[in-house]
Amino acid sequence: MLDTAIRGGTIVDGTGEPSYTADVGVRDGRIVEIGTITEPARQIIDADGAIVTPGWVDVHTHYDGQVTWDDALEPSASNGVTTLVMGNCGVGFAPVRPAEHDMLIDLMEGVEDIPGSALSVGMPWGRWESFGQYLDLLDQGRYAVDVAAQIAHGAVRFYVMGERGAANEDATEQDLEAMASIVHEALAAGAVGFSTSRTIGHKAKSGRPVPGTFAPEKELLALADALRSAGHGVFEAIVAGTIGQLDRLGGERSKPIDEVPLLEGVSRRSGRPVTFTVAQLFEDPEHWRLVLDAAARANLTGATLRPQVIPRSVTIMTNLDTYHLFMNRPTYRKIAHLPLAERVIEMRRPEVRQAILAETTFTDGPSDFSALIVELFGPALPVTFPLSEPVDYEPRLDQSVYAQALAAGIDPIVHMYDLLLADDGKAFYALLGSNFVNGTLDVCREMLLDDNTVTGLGDAGAHVSLISDCSASTFHLTHWARDRSQGERLPIELLVHKLSGGNADLYGFADRGTIVKGKRADLNVIDLQNLRICTPELHRDLPTGASRILQPARGYLATLVNGDLSRWNDGDTGARPGRLLRGSAA
Repeated sequence: MLDTAIRGGTIVDGTGEPSYTADVGVRDGRIVEIGTITEPARQIIDADGAIVTPGWVDVHTHYDGQVTWDDALEPSASNGVTTLVMGNCGVGFAPVRPAEHDMLIDLMEGVEDIPGSALSVGMPWGRWESFGQYLDLLDQGRYAVDVAAQIAHGAVRFYVMGERGAANEDATEQDLEAMASIVHEALAAGAVGFSTSRTIGHKAKSGRPVPGTFAPEKELLALADALRSAGHGVFEAIVAGTIGQLDRLGGERSKPIDEVPLLEGVSRRSGRPVTFTVAQLFEDPEHWRLVLDAAARANLTGATLRPQVIPRSVTIMTNLDTYHLFMNRPTYRKIAHLPLAERVIEMRRPEVRQAILAETTFTDGPSDFSALIVELFGPALPVTFPLSEPVDYEPRLDQSVYAQALAAGIDPIVHMYDLLLADDGKAFYALLGSNFVNGTLDVCREMLLDDNTVTGLGDAGAHVSLISDCSASTFHLTHWARDRSQGERLPIELLVHKLSGGNADLYGFADRGTIVKGKRADLNVIDLQNLRICTPELHRDLPTGASRILQPARGYLATLVNGDLSRWNDGDTGARPGRLLRGSAA
């Protein structure tokens, strides 16, 4: 008898091949039959009118802390993810000496906007030092999805070099040997890759760039040797020039194209894939083409470069309870401690409104991100849009806050103030920057069509008050396969392949990612016609009561992880079939 039979669905199998109608039979966590199934089953899922896909493999998350206290792993689970990879961008929590975890919290809070108080209180510090011990801790957990981890350059460099590493001083030969040994040991223990950050835009909360930001070629090649000796793993990088204007700080602007020869050298030296961020930037809108072309040329001569892209603009969000344009104005700071409802009442008072709008100087903000929001949102109102339902990530420019204000004869800053009070202060708005330079997502379509790219960059688990791109996995289907009206769409077979089989191939997860007999039964049953991305919501459910933005989806009829029903009709079943996924060497 089968454990589960999924009957009558349209199979989009993750290989990129044309879809077809069939049943899928599951037993003991595996796909055992595809076709017309007559064998009885303990559980039958009627998929007539729905699509059946592999579970999504999300290669760019930051659950490194959250995974130690939260087995639900939202917002990934509610967006169809069944396997996730964390430890990206050169930041993570192992190796670490017991008395030195504050440094890694400082890094994660600054780079990924995860409250340091939640990390300090929520994580069971002292239960690991090496990366292998960290994996052993995760191996004891049971999760809604499978979890894989990369070892991060920032943690390794600080562990070996201490303050010299944190200050980004050059490593000695002894340092390089020690770092390479740690990376090799981590890969042998089950790390699925190594990550590094090379953008000056990534800084600790204390203001210093991530250790390794300025690492010379010699250091990266020594770490590439560790991947070669381990025989598996992916090298993940956020390259210089990725975060736009922030990469101008401290000297001449770096550009991603300048990094490609180094990444090519790392791939050749390690014999392993290198994945790195590529996006369209306002200041050089065609630069991404140069990078993709250079990666393609490198791959023709033996490298394996896999540019990592996102299917929409990165959505930098603003809300009265998170970051907003007025948060550092003196009058607002006087009422910032009030509960939201009381704050809204105060801000609607004419004298308070007039005072806040009249202030042109700013006090020191509570964090680097508050200063960043103030810097960004003033000039960016022409590309700032509401996130009300139905959420539109490719709106017309005349729908922007700026355009609406001009049409109504209102100062755009004043209009933004009033908009923040909508829905009693719960309304969200988003700056659409990268990939939306010309008011269209055509560049994303070209990036997704590129044979060398992989899809990722949703940053689930990170930027909990600033960005909510975890729904980008669902966006592949809602926008590119179904709803797009401002240009050509994309075949659903390609999109599902990018979300599942392609990402599984990148990391060598050979047992998942496609609907093939013998593979793991990681599956989604999706009501494509009714699939939608919900509006963002603020939840105060992190340790110490810290807040985070969640953005679930609706339309996932069922999600199976290793054959167990983890979600049903967009709800958590309470099942926790997910486990730590160790790399192939382990």
